[in-house]
Amino acid sequence: MTEVFHQHRKLLFAVAYRILGSAADAEDVVQDAWLKWSAADRSQVADPKAYLARIVSNLALERLRSARHQRETYVGPWLPEPILTTGDSADAVTGAESVSMAMLVVLETLSPLERAVFVLKDVFGFSHAEIAEAVDRSEAAVRQAAHRAREHVQARRPRFPADRAKQREVTERFLAAATGGDVNTLMDLLSPDVTLWTDGGGKVRQALRPVSGAETVAAWFAAIGTVTYQGVAPADMVAELTEINGGPGLVFRGPDRVIATVTFDFDADGRITTLHNVANPDKLGAVARGLGASGPVA
Repeated sequence: MTEVFHQHRKLLFAVAYRILGSAADAEDVVQDAWLKWSAADRSQVADPKAYLARIVSNLALERLRSARHQRETYVGPWLPEPILTTGDSADAVTGAESVSMAMLVVLETLSPLERAVFVLKDVFGFSHAEIAEAVDRSEAAVRQAAHRAREHVQARRPRFPADRAKQREVTERFLAAATGGDVNTLMDLLSPDVTLWTDGGGKVRQALRPVSGAETVAAWFAAIGTVTYQGVAPADMVAELTEINGGPGLVFRGPDRVIATVTFDFDADGRITTLHNVANPDKLGAVARGLGASGPVA
């Protein structure tokens, strides 16, 4: 019983995280799935993977529906909870794009059913019949939801350039310029119409609306090395480059805690088009614990 569940645990977390956009909620869902699996009559289970996916999908859908109102009344922009994807953790169960911050932001605009169907079908390759059983809908309804979700995502998903080495190089230059207060270099790295989204959740001071334009965004990050942030003086702040949600990102740490993460979207020329800055302390637990796209990062 335990061995079978743990064989699929990474997949279950990955499904739940993509449906919910929250690592903490995904962990809770996987724990609840374990309790249901433990109490089930497993002699009647022909396909444990499909059975467990059904449990997790239903639990995640219930949690997502209850969270919708909270997200609608959230203070400032709501961003997904970042996770580490160092090494091969992002590819343990699927590709890195499906866990990118940009993709999760797009998935947030789907209905709960459409989001679950898209994740199960387009990311993890479950059949329409398997998904219909998992979400308790007819196969025809699942096909319609999958079609709507796919069209919606394709119209809004960012076009990622293939050169990941270029993305990392730009991120390294951005970090050096930000910590050095080099506004000119920052502006060279930013698209003219770049947008910065910040998520403080009302817990820490952040912009309550998107910040747009290269000059404004460059000035925002050039101040990193000169101002005290969340009680942490510049001399006590450490910024490191790592893999977050399938791409290069920055983690800012104080002496005793993670205080923010920044992830990036790039255009075909390698310029930064969007930055997602998560500073809500309630959303930094996964990064602080080293939690990755499919579980703890070794």
